[in-house]
Amino acid sequence: MSDPFYEKPLQRLQEYFYLVPVFGVLPALWTLKSDRGTPKERKICRLSITLALGWLLVYSLLALGSMQTSEILHFRLLFLNSLAGSGYFLTCLVLMFRLFRRNRDRGFGSESTGRKNCPEAY
Repeated sequence: MSDPFYEKPLQRLQEYFYLVPVFGVLPALWTLKSDRGTPKERKICRLSITLALGWLLVYSLLALGSMQTSEILHFRLLFLNSLAGSGYFLTCLVLMFRLFRRNRDRGFGSESTGRKNCPEAY
């Protein structure tokens, strides 16, 4: 955005809101659909939507699979389902923490992250 009066704290608050598990997907979809926001905001929105859709797919497939199996396998699939849900929430919290720490040199989804930390591997 080229608005000189656009506040950085407001932008960071919006970025936090995009990363809220489950509920942040709707504003992220709205931002991408309305074609507004900075490139960083749009990248965070895409990441939020990708994480939520991946979690929803895994959650639903494990739930459907657990309904069709025996009791032992049912328990194991439900346990994996809880691990997938916990992993989704923890991933969102870690991303929110990284945003809080203002890691500008390690952006969300940048290919150059590994090259900066370990250049001899590439």
